[in-house]
Amino acid sequence: MGEVCFVTGGAGFIGCALSASLVKRYSKVVAIDNMHPQIHATSDRPELLHPLVELIEGDITDPKTWENVLALYTPNVVYHLAAETGTGQSLVESSRHAEVNILGTTRMLDAFSAHNVFPSRIVLTSSRAVYGEGSWAAEDGKVSYPGQRTNEMLKNSLWDFPGLTALPFRASETFTYPTSIYGVTKLSQEQLISCWANAYGVKTAVLRLQNVYGVGQSLTNPYTGIVSFFAQMAKSKQSIPLYEDGKVARDFVYISDVANALLAAAESSEEHFICDVGLGESVTIFKLAEIIAEHYSAPAPHVCGKYRNGDVRHASCVIDDTLNSLDWKPQVTVESGIDKLCNWIDSSSVRMVFK
Repeated sequence: MGEVCFVTGGAGFIGCALSASLVKRYSKVVAIDNMHPQIHATSDRPELLHPLVELIEGDITDPKTWENVLALYTPNVVYHLAAETGTGQSLVESSRHAEVNILGTTRMLDAFSAHNVFPSRIVLTSSRAVYGEGSWAAEDGKVSYPGQRTNEMLKNSLWDFPGLTALPFRASETFTYPTSIYGVTKLSQEQLISCWANAYGVKTAVLRLQNVYGVGQSLTNPYTGIVSFFAQMAKSKQSIPLYEDGKVARDFVYISDVANALLAAAESSEEHFICDVGLGESVTIFKLAEIIAEHYSAPAPHVCGKYRNGDVRHASCVIDDTLNSLDWKPQVTVESGIDKLCNWIDSSSVRMVFK
């Protein structure tokens, strides 16, 4: 048999988007996924998962899953995508996030060690959440890390840090100070894989993803998917509610661009690297909501003043270093990406339920 590729969480949003390209590159592609109902509306095999991918239903936190899979296959490349991803949810289900993201990763690494399995590379999908609020600049140019916005600040509608302007993230410069349980677990994943891989001579690629959206994302997960949430609100001719003052900013990167970045990361000549994957542009949620509302001729968005603990104020990235490290460049604009997503939602019978 030729090269074998493992994809944990391989039946999820990103795994499905990767699948068609992976089956062209590897003789065998094995997706390992627990088919959690929060992500998958049914236990049926996802339509967007390429038919040549072997889907093994199993929990990465269960050693038996790894025993069963490694008895059949030895991976040359591993895409580690499996993770709990809800920022707000992680505050009330911390153990679940720690179990899947941290314990699930160590179970995988322990299984590899026990079976003398040392892939040529592990590619990890990490998150912008590892930065927390990131760095901010004062008027005199001095850069500081003000840390997490307190509940008192948020209750008093003090959305920004006075006198400071948020700076975009850059993996080579921005320190990691996560402000959510989710962010802590993703940073732990990075560190765990780095330690293990360095010890065994395994190459690594860590991609810190910005806000990923697009065709194929879960329409039933109440904790992720602000773009699809906005789209379904607007499609129902409702005014989109905007948290804080509507000026929360994000970098929205389309799913096909993310998939292409992951493919390029696996084939990079660099042994170990961390990079940011986004469009490289900052868009306020007000602007995002305006574009979506216009698409559906829906009422104008409105600021509701609500907030969510653990959310950061501004999150975007500089992708210059990524462009130098990878044979990759984002191709899909926010406007065209929203059109693609909305057209897909219009053809879907699934409805999202938000908490």
